[in-house]
Amino acid sequence: MADHDGPIAVAVSGGSDSLALMHLLRGFAKARKRPAPLVLTVDHGLHKSSAANARKVAAWATKAGLKTEILTWTGSKPKSGIEAAAREARYRLMGEWLAKRKIATLFVGHTGDDQAETFLLRLARGSGLDGLAAMRARSPWPVPGFAGLMVARPLLDASRDELRAHLKSLKQPWLDDPMNDDPAFDRVKIRKAMAALAEAGLTAPRIAAAAAHLARARESLEIVTEAVLARAVRTQPSGVLLDPAVLVAAPREVGLRALAGVLMAVSGQAYRPRFEALERLFDRIGGGTLGAGATLHGCHIRPAGRAGKDFVPAALWLTPESPRKTVSSTGKA
Repeated sequence: MADHDGPIAVAVSGGSDSLALMHLLRGFAKARKRPAPLVLTVDHGLHKSSAANARKVAAWATKAGLKTEILTWTGSKPKSGIEAAAREARYRLMGEWLAKRKIATLFVGHTGDDQAETFLLRLARGSGLDGLAAMRARSPWPVPGFAGLMVARPLLDASRDELRAHLKSLKQPWLDDPMNDDPAFDRVKIRKAMAALAEAGLTAPRIAAAAAHLARARESLEIVTEAVLARAVRTQPSGVLLDPAVLVAAPREVGLRALAGVLMAVSGQAYRPRFEALERLFDRIGGGTLGAGATLHGCHIRPAGRAGKDFVPAALWLTPESPRKTVSSTGKA
């Protein structure tokens, strides 16, 4: 944290992890005579106590001598995919707040337990190496539209039990989110399964260590992937030209990573496409069975034809997928 001389912000949900981080950052800033962290808490409006919990977080922060901003997620909520939607809403609200105040870094309370849970979640969803690799201690903003903002995770080597012990020493209570006990959510299912895994020796620290090993492999692959992209891609004003021969000549993992990177760049999405869908597209490209084209991850992929003749004869053309027309109640678009 030594490089953060300006104001910083910390996301606090009221749970033990983020509250512990709030107190640790407060102590860090005070000891080094730096600006105290600003506390951001989000009222998702997902349960009856959401607003009251946000006010409680603000009261705890005020007691610690910290300023707090409560951000509210308004409007209708989706009936499915609520975990992902809430996460995106949270980061979008906090990103907008940070950008207006020219604060570049948000500290979050992800722990070693979160590393292990995230690894298992992504394993269940069929993620590739990038998805299984550990969360970075410092990474770009996780939703598009906030270039320059960063997320810092200083507690990745800490356990939830250690942080709760610290809070108890401070006589600081914390909130238990009712969503953390709702079996409808995938992360809750994973947490319940981890007790059985620990009995078999697959403890949270061991799983997190495996994710860290994969993170080192990811760093090496990123260097090689950048070299492949430099040869395989030519950016145009309205899209990207891609040389499929360069893509498929690379080691498969590198080729898949390169294809995912191009799709993300063209669509503007912060996350990679599902690994199974990415592999199917990669195999169609490599096997020459793309035909007239395909769509994936908000992109349209098709033969470039004459548009790519100055690049390579077999170039592919990647452009953002056109928005789908909505159909009215009369059946007319």
